[in-house]
Amino acid sequence: MTTTATATTPPGPTLLDSASLLAQVADELVVRSVRDTHLAVADRVHGLLRRATGGASSPTVVPEMVHRGVAAAVYEGLGLGLRAASRGLDKVAATGVGPRLEETPQGRFVSSAVNGLIGDKLLEERPHMAIPMGIRRDGVDVEPDADALAAAFPAATGRVVLFLHGLCENESYWDLHRDRTGTTYGEALAADGWTPVFLRVNTGLPLRANGVALTALVQRLVEAWPVEVTRIALVGHSLGGLVIRAAGAVAADPAAPDWNAMVTDVVTLGTPHLGAPIAWGVGQGSRGLSVLPETAAFGRILDWRSVGVRDLVLGLTEDVPPLPHARYRLVSATLTESERHPVGDVVGDLLVRPRSAYGRDRRGRELFPGAEVLHVGRTDHFGLLNHPEVLRRLRGWLS
Repeated sequence: MTTTATATTPPGPTLLDSASLLAQVADELVVRSVRDTHLAVADRVHGLLRRATGGASSPTVVPEMVHRGVAAAVYEGLGLGLRAASRGLDKVAATGVGPRLEETPQGRFVSSAVNGLIGDKLLEERPHMAIPMGIRRDGVDVEPDADALAAAFPAATGRVVLFLHGLCENESYWDLHRDRTGTTYGEALAADGWTPVFLRVNTGLPLRANGVALTALVQRLVEAWPVEVTRIALVGHSLGGLVIRAAGAVAADPAAPDWNAMVTDVVTLGTPHLGAPIAWGVGQGSRGLSVLPETAAFGRILDWRSVGVRDLVLGLTEDVPPLPHARYRLVSATLTESERHPVGDVVGDLLVRPRSAYGRDRRGRELFPGAEVLHVGRTDHFGLLNHPEVLRRLRGWLS
């Protein structure tokens, strides 16, 4: 469906903004990391030579000083050049020239990936590049007001299913693997009388901040929806499922109807409710690399990861309870046919283990007592998008 003029494309960042950010990253991460590693290795080597030749008065002192001076000058020159390029590109980008990232699927892919990795940093330092949470239709934002929603959703029904993507993703990921089923989750549910609404999220922000933003956005959507909303279903892939849970913990405005009370079904696909091993591994790697001067720079690179990535270490635990009136369906995947296979139990879908996807810890505690679970074998984390078995069960759950 083609969107109308009520669906607006914000000015947004341009390719020049991206080039400026690239120059900044090259200076702060690449050049400085190479410099620090180079000088740390040099210090180690010269220290060994000094001990071997009798201390600071050895003939290695002068070459060492010359080496450090030349290296520092070279790296400083590279850094100055990159910082100047970044400032210059920012000034040109501020004039509005250049193609917008939002104009192409490739640009939207880059924008979503960068926001997932450093979205919190972008919001602080380059807010025009930070993705705001929004309703999406055909690659553009739809304002949550009555006219815009009526134009973007002319066939709106009272049953609304909201889709939230995962880390570094955007709403177009819900179209992946269409070839396997000939349709998508959204299209199939639309045929069943639901109105699918796809949201885009800055996945680099803290989970709880995104939960607050989601609550505010959906409240506006419910109040301005073309028809009375009678039922809401929430479907989240990966981190999107955690954002849904975080929103459920946000207190509703007493003066407005609580949209959470309209939620009858919550479906999470490969959501790390108890954390993801890869996120934990990145944190451990960062701390381990920081021990030695020669590798500390690489630890600093890992530390650039966003709060959103850090939140995946532990997920959301008992302090965020499930909605008492909603039915929960929790879907996991493993590379192996059986989730009990040792390999499947350890690596899960490559990013999330079944136990975490079900919210069950090793001591038998459950975050979602009574929830229905579904395991999908021989697929990976992204294979849960438009999977034939998940599609079949999803239509049954929301019937």
